Amino acid sequence: MTRIYFDNAATTALDPEVLDAMMPFLTEKFGNPSSIYSYGRETKMAIENARKTVARILNANPGEIFFTSGGTESTNFAITAAIRDLGCKHIITSPIEHHATLHTAEHMAHTGQATLSYVRLTDKGHIDLSHLEELLANSKERSVVTLMHANNEIGNLLKIKAVGELCKKYDAIFHSDTVQTVGHYPFNLKDIYIHFINGAGHKFHGPKGVGIMYVNEHVRIKPFLNGGSQERNMRAGTENLYGIVGFAKALEIATRRYEQDSVHIKGLKTYMAEQLMEKFPKVIFNGDSTGSSLYAVLNVSFPMTERSDMLLFNLDMAGICVSGGSACTSGANSVSHVIKAIHNGDATDMVPIRFSFSKHNTKEEVDTVIEKLKELV
Repeated sequence: MTRIYFDNAATTALDPEVLDAMMPFLTEKFGNPSSIYSYGRETKMAIENARKTVARILNANPGEIFFTSGGTESTNFAITAAIRDLGCKHIITSPIEHHATLHTAEHMAHTGQATLSYVRLTDKGHIDLSHLEELLANSKERSVVTLMHANNEIGNLLKIKAVGELCKKYDAIFHSDTVQTVGHYPFNLKDIYIHFINGAGHKFHGPKGVGIMYVNEHVRIKPFLNGGSQERNMRAGTENLYGIVGFAKALEIATRRYEQDSVHIKGLKTYMAEQLMEKFPKVIFNGDSTGSSLYAVLNVSFPMTERSDMLLFNLDMAGICVSGGSACTSGANSVSHVIKAIHNGDATDMVPIRFSFSKHNTKEEVDTVIEKLKELV
């Protein structure tokens, strides 16, 4: 059975060109980057070259880029550092953030390290900027604002520059989870008031288990992991050498192909939305799917019926890979916290499905999925 993979917001296939770049570091170039002899020097140079590549693409300084295990670690690091090292005692986030953000913020609140506020959402699931300003203006303590650039389930895009300006106005620390946008959009970090962002290689055809955290050069924070001098004393532990090389190569390819790939992927999303509206008039699109939204993500709810109840399972049986929300919570039976939040907690009568596309997907695959949906719903 031929499988159709429409869950690229969860992870993407490794690009063969990225694997080629990684292979020497999986074989003959195996030295520990902390070793002083030639094996170590060549791997250390590979890491620093990767850092320079990432910094150039994001328009940052190499000293602002730290390699981590991925988006979750970077988010934990950023929020922890803001509370522990930067004098923040108030966290402002939203109810539709990734659990890496929400659970970290909740932990800080439960342990008494910070107070926690949630910014309201608009009717389309966007951040209410006037409420954000109200929360910042009324805060008696320094705030850290942590809001994702693109929502991983519904695709809504944050007005990242506008949020940055509000943070600047109220002397707040700003962290944005950019896992869904690094590798998918051009970045100019010198043009945004921001202190931390993060990225994950596997979201743009790079390897899993490797990510970055950008730390603005004006920020002074303590290490997140202790026990070694790696990553300029900020993150102890032997580096994920081949992962780091793969991350930089994947980001390089994504940047080079951005124009053609984004047009192709957006075309698939638009085509699928049109087909769904035509064939299933009762479907609801979650979030701002035709407005300020990630070009790779389309989240749609089918009415709950006896036939649609097992929709995800039946699509899987048909070889179609999609999700009901974030892959990080796909083991849960209930509707995701994001869908509940944008529907005011009442989402029991719907079956949400996230379709997310990549450069490898085709219009023919969309047609096949639509036909299968007609059979199943």
